Amino acid sequence: MNVKTPTLSIIVPCYNQAEYLPETLDSVLRQTFQDWECIVVNDGSPDNTSQVANRYVELDSRFKLVESENKGLSGARNIGIRASSGQFILPLDSDDIIMPQYAQLAMERFERFPETKLVYCQAKKFGAVNEFWVLPDYNWDKFIFENCIFCSCIYRRSDFDKTAGYNENMKVGWEDWDFLLGFLNKEAVVYQIPKVLFHYRVKSVSMVSSVVPANFEALVWQIIDNHPNVYREYLYNRVITHERYVSTEKLDKIVGHAMTKPVRMIKKLLLKFK
Repeated sequence: MNVKTPTLSIIVPCYNQAEYLPETLDSVLRQTFQDWECIVVNDGSPDNTSQVANRYVELDSRFKLVESENKGLSGARNIGIRASSGQFILPLDSDDIIMPQYAQLAMERFERFPETKLVYCQAKKFGAVNEFWVLPDYNWDKFIFENCIFCSCIYRRSDFDKTAGYNENMKVGWEDWDFLLGFLNKEAVVYQIPKVLFHYRVKSVSMVSSVVPANFEALVWQIIDNHPNVYREYLYNRVITHERYVSTEKLDKIVGHAMTKPVRMIKKLLLKFK
């Protein structure tokens, strides 16, 4: 007997977020695009994540629960994706929400424009903060210095399989940006749906908000160490010409605020790839 594989696999890693998980899974159920599976990965949670997830498994056979020892967000995403069978992947954190048309509009984009590598949408923050999430327009030369794509973008499983997955050395954040730096390139076609279809929950304390300045520099260097060819190529092509030294003012214009604060990091970066 042939079992039809789903078009879309929605991957929901969950660690100690059982109180928010029903809202997330309810938003999956409300999708107008129905050809999906949803894999919840219980990442060694000490709370009742398994019990909550199993209620949805019993409710709808498209939900599946995978139990894992604690691997962290990157590891849990990798486990869920590798356990999936869909042609497309949508990572969804266990406290966020997708609007009903998100999957449908993304699938229509891939069908109409098969050269598309990745689809995302406009977004809103909710919870401790309630506001439109202003995301800069995607541009590869800017993207390598500042992330503008949230984790819940949609891409082909076949493209994921060409990567090493989400890097488990990104322990305290930015794992989605790190993944996309290896997943995309300058030629990749990226499309943003011009509608707010993703709601990002902001809590008073979260992994991202707890990335204190002391961790910021370490995260930047971890990103650079994970993708040396990306930054080497950019610096040689755009920054290092025939000059041994590039002024701070010029760097500000070329690479933007995110990488010129603090400036000493840029100077170290220039020395690293000179």
